[in-house]
Amino acid sequence: MMKKIGMLGGMSWESTAQYYELINRELNRRLGGLHSARILLNSVDFHNIELLQKAAEWAELADILSEDALNLELAGADFIVICTNTMHKVEPDIAAAVTIPVLHIADATGQVLKTDNIRRVGLLGTAFTMEQDFYKSRLATKFGIDVVIPNAEDRSLIHNVIYDELCKGVINDKSRKGYLKVIDRLYAKGCEGVILGCTEIPLLVNQSHTDIVLYDTTKIHALAAVALALAKE
Repeated sequence: MMKKIGMLGGMSWESTAQYYELINRELNRRLGGLHSARILLNSVDFHNIELLQKAAEWAELADILSEDALNLELAGADFIVICTNTMHKVEPDIAAAVTIPVLHIADATGQVLKTDNIRRVGLLGTAFTMEQDFYKSRLATKFGIDVVIPNAEDRSLIHNVIYDELCKGVINDKSRKGYLKVIDRLYAKGCEGVILGCTEIPLLVNQSHTDIVLYDTTKIHALAAVALALAKE
């Protein structure tokens, strides 16, 4: 029987909508007919989440998302998908609050990188994801991948475009060109590919814009969710 996916979303709703579409399209591609995914969605108010991120109130964020994840479990979810890269910073707290599995976005991405034999990869994301260790160290420790981040000026550009534009549904060609220059600079540092490590980034940049291999974490995570939902016990 198909497992029920518990989506912890709203961070932002723009990318959560992409998750919903990607999961349903992939599941229907696999099963055909009128099949669609069994999904429970708990969507937060991102305004409050973003204020707590800025204030580095990670313990409070962990409490909020842990409670929301537990509510998904109580509602009948078989596993949790946290529909954002950044808030995987508190994934250990969320995982400890529930008895069902949490499908980690870095694990899903690391598995694809390993399959592609990628040893050195660039990482784009929020400042939290790029600068803190919770994401990079997981890829390094579990998959043996060397993760390279942009310089300080480029990190500021990447972060600001995410919050000031992409989370608000604003797609700006100048910002796209800026992102592509950052990707080129990471490639020049020896990166064999670049992780789009924020679920909003694929709204702006995709593989059609560059010859450098991009790893769309939204798509990777969504496809991994479908695989788990359809996996036989």
